[in-house]
Amino acid sequence: MADVKVEIAACSSSAELIQSTNATSQPNNPLSRKLNKILETQLDNDKEMLEALTALSAFFTENSLRTRRNLRGDIERRSLAINEDFAQIFKEVKDELESVHEDVQAMTTCCAEMTSRLKAAKEQTQDLIVKTNKLQGEKFGNRKHTNSYRLMKATCLDLPPVTTATSTPPCHRLEMRAQVARAFLAKFQLSSEEMSTLRGARDAPITENFFKALSRVKHIHEDVKVLLRTNQQTAGLEIMEQMAVLQEAAYEQLYRWAQNECRGLTQETCDISPILTQAMEALQDRPVLYKYTLDEFGTARRNAVVRGFIDALTRGGAGGTPRPIEMHSHDPMRYVGDMLAWLHQATASEKEHLEALLKQVTLQGVDDNMQEVVGHITEGVCRPLKVRMEQVIVAEPGAVLLYKLSNLLKFYHHTISSILGTSVASLLMTMEEMHILSKKMFFNSLSLHASRLMDKVELPPPDLGPTISLTQTLSLLREILASHDSSVVPVGARQADFAQVLSCILDPLLQLCTVSASNLGTADMATYMVNSLYVMKTTLALFEFTDKRLEMLEFQIEAHLDTLINEQASYVLTRAGLSHIYNSVQQHGAEQGPLSLLPSMDVSSVKAAMVQFDRYLSSPDSLVMPQLNFLLSAAIKDQIFTQSTELVCRAYDEVHSALSSPANAYKDAERLLPRSPQQVRALLS
Repeated sequence: MADVKVEIAACSSSAELIQSTNATSQPNNPLSRKLNKILETQLDNDKEMLEALTALSAFFTENSLRTRRNLRGDIERRSLAINEDFAQIFKEVKDELESVHEDVQAMTTCCAEMTSRLKAAKEQTQDLIVKTNKLQGEKFGNRKHTNSYRLMKATCLDLPPVTTATSTPPCHRLEMRAQVARAFLAKFQLSSEEMSTLRGARDAPITENFFKALSRVKHIHEDVKVLLRTNQQTAGLEIMEQMAVLQEAAYEQLYRWAQNECRGLTQETCDISPILTQAMEALQDRPVLYKYTLDEFGTARRNAVVRGFIDALTRGGAGGTPRPIEMHSHDPMRYVGDMLAWLHQATASEKEHLEALLKQVTLQGVDDNMQEVVGHITEGVCRPLKVRMEQVIVAEPGAVLLYKLSNLLKFYHHTISSILGTSVASLLMTMEEMHILSKKMFFNSLSLHASRLMDKVELPPPDLGPTISLTQTLSLLREILASHDSSVVPVGARQADFAQVLSCILDPLLQLCTVSASNLGTADMATYMVNSLYVMKTTLALFEFTDKRLEMLEFQIEAHLDTLINEQASYVLTRAGLSHIYNSVQQHGAEQGPLSLLPSMDVSSVKAAMVQFDRYLSSPDSLVMPQLNFLLSAAIKDQIFTQSTELVCRAYDEVHSALSSPANAYKDAERLLPRSPQQVRALLS
């Protein structure tokens, strides 16, 4: 449409130009008239033109000579496509209407057939209906006097047989009617005592007679349904309405009495009367009143539990025994343990009270109601419990106490959840929250301890034993693991905690030992690391769930033992005079010529070395590295000595084999090497 307007504007400019030049000479020019007509057109006020241009702009996107020539054809094709769409849509509507019309026609035909069949049946039974009405009119008088009897027979009363009206004297008929009336009243009406019991004073106590009368009303309400199946429907409806009114009034009175009774159960130990239990059984027929009464019981017991918990914290028992729990607030374990033990006992007691109250209730879902009510009762103690436990935990009593508190909370959470039977109770959620907090504070304490160790790395002592910080940390770990083993938490949860505790303590300790030994020599570092790892291993070996960590420590000890074994063997070879000869033998190649021609490998040098090696063989225990004397484990020391001796024997084997070889040109090699490798092994074994 914009292109069309531009074109019109261009035409307008051209028209003005033409008009300005030829207005006087060509007033009747057709082009001028056409341009004038276009210029006089007011497009803003011509809605039809604007709508046409808007529709045109939807598909006329390119203003060219070809598109202008094909514009009429495009418009006609577009109009044809729109009409085809309308035709297709209306064809679907027509098909649907025809289907509906066929269904209506089928229904009309069916109704006509049924009407004709009913008319034919009525014509065939007309005579039978007339005869039936005539016979009923003749027998109406004879059947009138037996209606009461049949009524009582329908209601299951034992009465004598009734004869026809023609054979029964009038006095007998009256007596029979009186008997029937008395039986009817006895079966479908309450006695005066029962009425007075159900309609007692507002604050009248509930007795056993009340429940008997209420049961009588329920039975009448059920039995009166028999009347509705006879011709005494009016009497049946009146009796049913009367019993319904009495039932509602009785349930309302019973609800008020039960509510008042539940409100009075605010003592620490309550006694559930049998009448109250029977009242809850009766109220289950009215679920709303039953729920309100149960809520009233829960509210009263909640107040009693909260008051009892506060008294146990601040006042203690009667006569001062037991003492107030807050008297032991200086001892976090006893303080928290006493609070949780009291709550465990109170939860079990409240569940017993509720079971006594609802022991006769057979309503579906009563177990869920009990869990909900016990959870509501114990909800009141959550706030004071949480405040006191947060004070204990945030005070940071130490990693060991925090870990013990965490295990204690986990145990009582597991124990109380078996009573409540649900994990959504507020008390359990509070205990779980405190357990998570204590566990978090515990691991924060371990992390802080580890960071303090790394901030100030302690140098190894002169005896290359474990440092004081390592000993203190292992003592802390030992206390934690000891409390872990004595925990009553399930095994699966303990094993998961164990792995996390070991990661928080052992990993920093291993890093600490590595950093501490970084400036030591090879033998000193290996000795220090073996001693530190050995202390860690002996600490963990006393507890369960440490197999993986013990295996890891064993691998690290063996790695450092290899270093010490090699160092001890090198120490012996150096001081026994074989070090230079052994190195020369290992580095010598066949292309270098005989070994005897090498410097310091002549016969005299070898003899001097063998003399020195013989002195070592006479007393092998004299050549021991000083670092081995610092090892804490005698078994490890013996292992190092044995394996290093084996390395020395292997070195002598290689030296003996090389010097005895003719290729190395040693004269009189047997005198040069007086001892065979087997003799050396025998002397060193």
